[in-house]
Amino acid sequence: MKLFEKNEVTFSVVLIVIYVVGSSVMQRVSASLGAEFLAEMIFCLILSGLLIVFIGKNRLEDYLGLKKPGVSAVKMLFYIPLILTAGAGAFFGLGMKYGVGAAVRHTVMMICVGFLEEVIFRGFLFRGIAKSSLTRAVVISSLTFGIGHIVNLLNGMELLENSVQMVFAVAVGFMLVFVFLRTGSIIPCIVFHALNNCLSAFVTGDTLIAKVGETNAVLVLCAVKISVCAAYLVYMMKLPKRELPERK
Repeated sequence: MKLFEKNEVTFSVVLIVIYVVGSSVMQRVSASLGAEFLAEMIFCLILSGLLIVFIGKNRLEDYLGLKKPGVSAVKMLFYIPLILTAGAGAFFGLGMKYGVGAAVRHTVMMICVGFLEEVIFRGFLFRGIAKSSLTRAVVISSLTFGIGHIVNLLNGMELLENSVQMVFAVAVGFMLVFVFLRTGSIIPCIVFHALNNCLSAFVTGDTLIAKVGETNAVLVLCAVKISVCAAYLVYMMKLPKRELPERK
């Protein structure tokens, strides 16, 4: 708590380092154990639990947006653009990428990842930077969220897939930070993030791949998702601004 009170941005950076390094190390542990996603799942569960305790103990729920959205679902278009962005790949082929055990571990882990990344990037980091500049907070938190996915390249992801992932993550970062700004809540962001990540274990894209090839399929799907993000962002920018709550 002392570091958080002293400098929220530094606290956020420390959290990011712990999360990124820890996840990468745990991925290697899972590989050595021959149990895909096991170590990462346990790590994310523990880190999520620690953050929940920290947030509750210091009464940061309202400050971080862990509350009911402050505007009606109607004004947010029932969050349909979020659903379309997360589920776009399902229209191009579904299937099991992993065995049942790995799929369950992946799902649990990704629910935790949705919570962790939203609380860290849209919560702690965004709020810390926003104290000095709201514009910088929007830009830096979104870019950092996207660029942070480069760690997946070091963990074995192919260059094209990782590059597309980072570009998409930046677009998502901007979209989600405006969801927070317009609703005062990161709950919709967490739900979207968890759903988007969980579906990655079941979206194959076989139909699209059969028509345009694997490389083009990745690019087309990314373009579709970014288009939805951009359209929703433009819509949200026209909604009334909300004052962010101060810490209690």
